[in-house]
Amino acid sequence: MKNLSVKKLALAGMFCALCVVGSVFSFPMFGSKCAPVQHMVNVLCAVLLGPWWGVGVAFVASLLRNLLGLGSLMAFPGSMFGALLCGLAYHKTKNLIATVVGEVFGTSILGGLCAWPVAIFLMGKSAADIAFYAYIVPFLISTAVGAVIAGAVVFSLQRSMQNSLS
Repeated sequence: MKNLSVKKLALAGMFCALCVVGSVFSFPMFGSKCAPVQHMVNVLCAVLLGPWWGVGVAFVASLLRNLLGLGSLMAFPGSMFGALLCGLAYHKTKNLIATVVGEVFGTSILGGLCAWPVAIFLMGKSAADIAFYAYIVPFLISTAVGAVIAGAVVFSLQRSMQNSLS
């Protein structure tokens, strides 16, 4: 059991590093930096590590991105809700499509709605300047790209492993 948790911790660390390095490939959209690599990692964490590890990776990666000036405070709601929802979806169903949908819904809808109070209270934006649902569209674009890439990667890995076992 101890050996397994060390392997999970090492993989989680590599995923955090991938998120931080991948945030260089982010693009700005409506006051948010969209980072599809984060969402790809969320799906990979859901499949390989589980929901709680995925939330931990999302939090640490968001924290590192902010400390290094590579992200904004929107990284927290934009990654953690998707990581939790896709992790729970995979844990309950073992279905890749449900996992990808969980990532997209968790990030775009739940993360997008929770980004509004972060923008108002922590970033000092005026409530009149930002609609309550303003972050849903940029989060949706970012997460859709990353989740589809991750879905293709996991599907290819599953297929190649099935072919090698037969």
